Amino acid sequence: MSLWESLILGIIQGATEFLPVSSSGHLVIAQNLLAVSIEGVAFEVAVHLATLVSILLVYRSRVTELVGGMLTGERAAFEYAGLVIVATIPAGILGVFAKDRVEALFDNPIVPGVALIVTGAILWSSRSPIERAKSERPTWQMALVIGLAQAFALIPGISRSGSTVVAAVWLGLEAREAAAFSFMMAVPAIAGAAVLQVPDVGAGGPEGLSVSILLLGGIASGVTGVLAIRTFVAMLARRSFHFFAPYCWVIGALYLAFVTLR
Repeated sequence: MSLWESLILGIIQGATEFLPVSSSGHLVIAQNLLAVSIEGVAFEVAVHLATLVSILLVYRSRVTELVGGMLTGERAAFEYAGLVIVATIPAGILGVFAKDRVEALFDNPIVPGVALIVTGAILWSSRSPIERAKSERPTWQMALVIGLAQAFALIPGISRSGSTVVAAVWLGLEAREAAAFSFMMAVPAIAGAAVLQVPDVGAGGPEGLSVSILLLGGIASGVTGVLAIRTFVAMLARRSFHFFAPYCWVIGALYLAFVTLR
């Protein structure tokens, strides 16, 4: 991988991790289009940790308030942390016990194209419920259903942020609070995925990735991630979230055509 390719993939990861268009699907597509084969998982760990930093920066006040509340024994803080944990469980179970099957989906070039079209349909379905959603705090039942939506997003091409936020607004959670809960859910999800990958870093020999390549990819992913989160929340506030649907349909269809005709 060159520095240029590292920069491009880092930007794609940072933007698509938080915009409702699927980072995994876009990375698979980008690697196929650029003919880049990333050996090992060091680059993936680097960009995922960078996107984790993006969340902590944008939501630093909420994270600080939550941690501070837990340290002082506030019931509301412990309850919110419990909701995040419950929402993380489905994807965690699937990630551990179906790891090989999930990874096999990344080897099928058709999957991300089809899944992006499905993501578009999910986003388009949010037009009506996003207007009605008024609840300011998720319930335990909401957390579990939103967690199931996050588990569904392990399929490359299914947007994690898109599926979780749409599930939340369908259940009545106010749009910006749905986004905040989705991103708070992403903290243990991304951290857990990175931790699971750490033992594989360097496994099977040198990966051929220099420190500069990993740093550039990570920085690009982190900076782009901050911008993507702010864009995501702004579009939710304007009720224009569903505008991402046509993009997913077009990219998914074009990629399927590319895979079919090449």
